[in-house]
Amino acid sequence: MQFERLAIADVILITPSRFGDSRGYFMESFRQDLFSENVGDFTFVQDNQSLSADRGTVRGLHFQLEPKAQGKLVRCIAGAIRDVAVDIRVGSPSFGQHVAAELSEANGSMLWIPPGFAHGFCTLTENTLVSYKVTDYYSPAHDRGLLWNDPALAINWPVEDNIVVLSEKDRRQPRLADLKESFAYDQSDATKVRS
Repeated sequence: MQFERLAIADVILITPSRFGDSRGYFMESFRQDLFSENVGDFTFVQDNQSLSADRGTVRGLHFQLEPKAQGKLVRCIAGAIRDVAVDIRVGSPSFGQHVAAELSEANGSMLWIPPGFAHGFCTLTENTLVSYKVTDYYSPAHDRGLLWNDPALAINWPVEDNIVVLSEKDRRQPRLADLKESFAYDQSDATKVRS
């Protein structure tokens, strides 16, 4: 299992090893010991799954406020997505910046998105199935979002001719400039980042 820190080092791309033969392949999709050693001591309490029928479906950008903030471990088990994490920790050197990775059935990769980030994805294929683990339970009272196409975020979403499938909720999310302070950056966490 490989762990690769992205341009925002708190977000980690995880690629499991696959062992294939004429039948197909086998892989360990999650191991708590390796995750704790390479990412940190987080406990997952809920697994979520979504099916998006259409290519160009955007879900996000979502997050939950403290004390119900969620870390997410996201993978695509059918089809492919462009997965995006936006740093919304006030005071962070990367506040308002994002990182992205392609997750697909073919590559088997996962993205770790810690609390303090808004998360979303765009489907690259039809009938895309996404599964993710979270570190806290869903809480409607703490559920928040960020406008997916806010120009300040400069996210290059892979949609053709600006044709995108969105929920009404995601069409009405606030821009970064209008977002109430949600998370504070803890500089001591930066010293914990492994090189």
